Amino acid sequence: MYDLAVMWEWVEIGVRWLHVITAIAWIGSSFYFVALDLGLRKTPSLPPLAHGEEWQVHGGGFYHIQKYLVAPAMMPEHLTWFKWESYATWLSGFAMLVLVYYLGAEMFLIDPTVMDLQVWQAVAISLASLAFGWLAYNTLCRVFVNADQTVLMVALFAVLVGMSWFYTQVFSGRAALLHLGAFTATIMSANVFMIIMPNQRIVVADLKAGRTPDAKYGKIAKQRSTHNNYLTLPVLFLMLSNHYPLVFATQYNWIIASLVFLMGVTIRHWFNTKHARKGNPHWTWGVTAILFLVIAWLSTAPLRSVPEAEAALTGTALQHAAAPGFEDVVGIVQGRCSMCHAAEPNWEGMVWPPKGLVLETEAQIAHEARRIYLQAGVSHAMPPGNLSYMEPEERLAIIRWFRATGTGGVEG
Repeated sequence: MYDLAVMWEWVEIGVRWLHVITAIAWIGSSFYFVALDLGLRKTPSLPPLAHGEEWQVHGGGFYHIQKYLVAPAMMPEHLTWFKWESYATWLSGFAMLVLVYYLGAEMFLIDPTVMDLQVWQAVAISLASLAFGWLAYNTLCRVFVNADQTVLMVALFAVLVGMSWFYTQVFSGRAALLHLGAFTATIMSANVFMIIMPNQRIVVADLKAGRTPDAKYGKIAKQRSTHNNYLTLPVLFLMLSNHYPLVFATQYNWIIASLVFLMGVTIRHWFNTKHARKGNPHWTWGVTAILFLVIAWLSTAPLRSVPEAEAALTGTALQHAAAPGFEDVVGIVQGRCSMCHAAEPNWEGMVWPPKGLVLETEAQIAHEARRIYLQAGVSHAMPPGNLSYMEPEERLAIIRWFRATGTGGVEG
């Protein structure tokens, strides 16, 4: 029978690739339309009701684009809707959340030194927080609908800072920042599903019925689209943060996450100003660089210990510790891997263990059995470049030990 752990790994790879593909499609179309909207010009030749136009050249051809602020006088025969990119991105992202953080909660989601949660409690908090994000954001938009939009953005930033702190008080550092990204991405996708698309359907229905659409629907949709534009870059950073312990496993990770949102605003401000032909505010890059240096400085706070590794052996980890060959594997890992994967690495120039993974004790090794099996047994990814000269027989011993438990796929 094909190895269950390998199959599960390929499921995760497939879903992750789908998530990346759909995210690229959504972000690409979103950035394009915001840039197009900002670059529109009013010309004497514009048809009635048209708000602006732009000529573009790409791929050897010329494109003449016109925007109607409310709607054209007649319903176009062919109308392209941009929605599935957003929906597919959120659905594939949520699938990754389930595969990695819900089904692997004991390894990636729960940190007993932060809050000792049962798996069902951690999953419930995760789901409730995503729902809360949309409700809180949508309420702010309604309360500040007629206010200066800067006030609304400040209020939203306060919510994001609060959630940054909250997540780090209930989840592991890795899961906290990932959830902050999911929290924000849920707001963005809900903007499309709950506001932008329904408003566009109302306009289309009015056109088909011969009524003049209300301009407020387009105004509201544009507001939400603009918010998505400014939130995109921080979400990308947070989704990648799980690869870098200096971001998620430090004492000030919630402050780092908060500052990332400010960097997203400064970067998008430069692009949006340039697209609108209102100058080149190069000061934004200086502010971004300063924020980045502050983040790098904050990241030097001592890394948290890895709680999963220090926790008592329970569940699947207990089975791995009791499996035949475990003592041999402990010796192999301690001899070939622990010089780097240690609380204080012995490898020259290395300050923290790669990925925050510590493999010094039997409990730590048993808890990370699946990762050791995939990285050093099935594949030869570790040690990198085989710098510690792990022998084929040692890799085979790891494979036999892991398979002896019969646990297969997900830890926990």
